[in-house]
Amino acid sequence: MSSKKILMITGDFTEDYETMVPFQTLLAVGHSVDAVCPGKKAGETVATSIHDFEGDQTYTEKRGHNFALNATFADINVADYDALVIPGGRAPEYLRLDKDVTAAVEHFFKTGKPVAAICHGAQLLAAARVIEGRTVSAYPACRPEVELAGGTYAEIAIDAAVTDGNLVTAPAWPAHPAWLSQFMAVMAGEAAGTLAA
Repeated sequence: MSSKKILMITGDFTEDYETMVPFQTLLAVGHSVDAVCPGKKAGETVATSIHDFEGDQTYTEKRGHNFALNATFADINVADYDALVIPGGRAPEYLRLDKDVTAAVEHFFKTGKPVAAICHGAQLLAAARVIEGRTVSAYPACRPEVELAGGTYAEIAIDAAVTDGNLVTAPAWPAHPAWLSQFMAVMAGEAAGTLAA
C-alpha cells in the first residue's frame, strides 16, 4: 500500500489507547499522521484518559499520558489528507460542538475518503450528520446517538470492527487489531460493502 497522509482529530481526555495505538501503528507502517486539536498548536499536548472494563456497569476512567500534537488544527487543509481517524474517549463529546470540526468530518464523507472512528468517536459522526443509512459500531452507550442520526448500530463483539463503504468503526480499544486492519484495507482499496470481524 502506498503511504497515505492521515488526519487525526483529537482533544483533551481522548482515550489513551485509542489515540496512541493508531497514531503509532499508522506511522510504523509508513503513513504520515497529523494529530490536531482545535484551539491547540503543534507541540502542545492533550491529556488522555484510560478507560478500562473492570466489571462495573460502565467503564472506569483514569488519567493517562500527555499526547503531543504534531500539527495545528487552524493551519490544516482537509483536502490535503487521504483519510481521517477519530479516537474515542471524552474528546468527541465536546469536539462535536465545534462547527469547523464537524465540517472537517463532513469533507471526508463527501469525498468518499477512508474514515476510522472508534468508541465515542460515533458522537462526532452523529453530530456531523454523516451516518444516515450506514452501519456503525461504537461504545454501547453511544447507540442512541447512532440511531438518532439515522445509522444502524452494529452490535458486535468488543474486539470486532465493521466496515461500511469508506467507514470503519469499532466499539472500543480491544478491537484495535480488527479496526486498524480493516481501515488499512479500505485505504488500500481492498474493502467493499459491510464486513464484520
